[in-house]
Amino acid sequence: MNKWTALAQKMSKWIILALTFIIIQLLIQVNIINDYLQATLATICINIILAVSLNLITGFTGQFSLGHAGFMSIGAYTCAIILLRMPTTWGFLAGIFGGALLAAVVGFLVGLPTLRLRGDYLAIATLGMSEIIRILFLNMEITNGAAGLSGIPRFTNWFYLFVFMIGTIIVITNFLKSSHGRACISIREDEIAAEAMGINTTRYKVTAFTIGAFCAGIAGALYAAYFYFVKPSTFGFLKSIDVLVIVVLGGMGSISGSILSAILLALISTILQDFSELRMILYALMLIIIMLFRPQGLMGSKEVSLKIFKNLLSYMPSRKEGQ
Repeated sequence: MNKWTALAQKMSKWIILALTFIIIQLLIQVNIINDYLQATLATICINIILAVSLNLITGFTGQFSLGHAGFMSIGAYTCAIILLRMPTTWGFLAGIFGGALLAAVVGFLVGLPTLRLRGDYLAIATLGMSEIIRILFLNMEITNGAAGLSGIPRFTNWFYLFVFMIGTIIVITNFLKSSHGRACISIREDEIAAEAMGINTTRYKVTAFTIGAFCAGIAGALYAAYFYFVKPSTFGFLKSIDVLVIVVLGGMGSISGSILSAILLALISTILQDFSELRMILYALMLIIIMLFRPQGLMGSKEVSLKIFKNLLSYMPSRKEGQ
């Protein structure tokens, strides 16, 4: 009976995902989700990939990184350069995986020396790394310097956004459930105790950093192939802060929190578009209010599961009986 219940739960998750994809695809087809809303949808999906991958580094492994924008820029520029020379679907896929692999390699090389640092020192080191990457793109001829790259063919659509977003969530969730993920969480809880128990803390920190960089590279590639244009200033310090805000607001150590926070902030930003003069003030005030009344984030370290809906359904009949 337990096996059938577990199978039903797994199937229900895939059914919900399939229905979500189909419903949104139909809304796009009939133009209920217009071009503007599609851009918002793309931003949400890209931010989810960035937030979930940064949460692996900061929320679950406890390493305060400010270099995520640098890895995103590597993915964006790699995909853009490949697409401008090979504007085909295969070129797009090559750009995504090429950018992600290059970002992962850079993350690994940077992580080896810097992840021996802790706390504020690590944050400064990763911020410096991100700025070095931005300055390199600013001065390289192949990236067209400060003018950036324009006219990038658009290949990113709802299908690719959905597949890579769900793929990122599944990969990171499964990693966290493995022995490697538990080792990363133990480092966050108490690094000295983890070392005393024989855990190679540097190895696991570099592993989490590399996986996070790989996913950020995917997000950057999807961004470049959707918004036509990339330039170095897009991937500055403020972009890393934006992603960190999503992670902190959703809850450090909660994948569900990162997803909900990315959706919420994108919707708030869209709603406030009509108040252009006061938009950033209202946006900042909302963040301050949320963090004052919910300092642990929207979800804390909890996750949303189908058990919530199951408990809700079982609760509703009991209310009726009581009445």
